[in-house]
Amino acid sequence: MNSTIRILGGNSNKPLTQSICSLLGTTPGDAKVSTFSDGETAVEINESIRGKDIFIVQSTCPPTNEHLMELLVMLDAVKRASACRIAAVIPYFGYARQDRKASGRTPISAKLVANLLAVAGAHRVLTVDLHAGQIQGFFDIPVDNLFAKPVMLDHIREHYANDLVIVSPDAGGVERARAYAKPLQADLAIIDKRRERANLSEVMHIIGDVKDKNCLLVDDMVDTAGTLTNAAKALKEAGARKVSACCSHPILSGPAIERINGSMIEELIVTNTVPLRGAAAECKKITVLSVAPILAEAIKRIYENGSVSALFM
Repeated sequence: MNSTIRILGGNSNKPLTQSICSLLGTTPGDAKVSTFSDGETAVEINESIRGKDIFIVQSTCPPTNEHLMELLVMLDAVKRASACRIAAVIPYFGYARQDRKASGRTPISAKLVANLLAVAGAHRVLTVDLHAGQIQGFFDIPVDNLFAKPVMLDHIREHYANDLVIVSPDAGGVERARAYAKPLQADLAIIDKRRERANLSEVMHIIGDVKDKNCLLVDDMVDTAGTLTNAAKALKEAGARKVSACCSHPILSGPAIERINGSMIEELIVTNTVPLRGAAAECKKITVLSVAPILAEAIKRIYENGSVSALFM
């Protein structure tokens, strides 16, 4: 890559930053991200970036607030170092579930984060599988919402060839499930559920034929895994032969791994937008695919002023 581009990484996902740089034939920029003794974020750019195109790779994954603050301070640092164009590469965009007022006197935190990124100095945002596509409208700067679907489809075609049914775990995910079912020429099913409160879901009934089928649940993220494991149980009770799942962002907080290990799910396919840590990294049911090639290609096209929309096909 040309010497006028630098890719910097925060502490949230260093392996992904390194993979992107390797694919682009470069090395991560020299940026030190640390904390003072009181917890304040400190950033030091140890090379000249004046007039360069800067891409900062940082997922806002747990600990979410810490990683978000790192990103904001890095953006301010490179802006004040006279960078030419600054792109925030956010493989997992936290706060995306707070995209509307779900009840009275609640914030729209996704909009707040969009404002923070722009004010901090981002000229554009590059992300993967936003929880809600309309969040792009919260920004007054360009947003490229890439999809992990091409990576997922390659794996699914190789391992799930026969009697496949793509299942949406809720009504809100039908469009996403249909986007998978169409190129795979698979049937589609929907699980109607009722969520009583945050992180707690109850499966109601299944719309579609899943008896003696290989079912693949498709979602954008897995947090506490309550939705997926309840859905897998319902599918098995409805006669499904095999139940697996895929998601772009493996948050896997709280009791998620315990639930997955004790569930009917045979394989959970995820990407490396969020690094697996602790028990999640040891879970034998989880298969990790890399989105580094997709992000690297998008960065290359943005830098060369090429078409990024071609990646959405």
